[in-house]
Amino acid sequence: MQLVVARIGRAHGIKGEVTVEVRTDEPELRLGPGAVLTTDPASVGPLTIETGRVHSGRLLLRFEGVRDRNGAEALRNTLLIADVDPDERPEDEDEYYDHQLIDLDVVTEDGEQVGRITEISHLPSQDLFVVERPDGTEVYVPFVEEIVTEIDLEEQRAVIAPPPGLIDDRAEVASARDAAGDEA
Repeated sequence: MQLVVARIGRAHGIKGEVTVEVRTDEPELRLGPGAVLTTDPASVGPLTIETGRVHSGRLLLRFEGVRDRNGAEALRNTLLIADVDPDERPEDEDEYYDHQLIDLDVVTEDGEQVGRITEISHLPSQDLFVVERPDGTEVYVPFVEEIVTEIDLEEQRAVIAPPPGLIDDRAEVASARDAAGDEA
């Protein structure tokens, strides 16, 4: 199975280094020196990581055969893809690969069917489940411990405790105008 582990950003300096947007929880395993990664677009790769280092909180990589800024800049926006055994699990038991979560049924704690996970959206602040409901609409469920209470891979389901308004219209909107009107 192939997993996207990073996206190459802009060139850094003049010696062929690039910044990377890491898309794996295991960069030391997937993006270490000697790792050979396929690419999207395929015509750019495969790429072999020669060196890696962290600079100002960003991971910088240098690939074999890329020695200058022009070569590094030509790699911009390339996706780096690692081959992973489909049965492999992350080290932390509370972590999951996207392919493990796609197609899980989503149900509330009281058994109400919500839909099926069709995509995982990785945002800077948190991940979201994109859940397709039985009527074809989508709902976005934050993948946070307070809302997603259980992931059961054997039963192929994710159990959620949605706050009011997340999957229905139970939310009540309170405003200062309403409170002032009630006092009058």
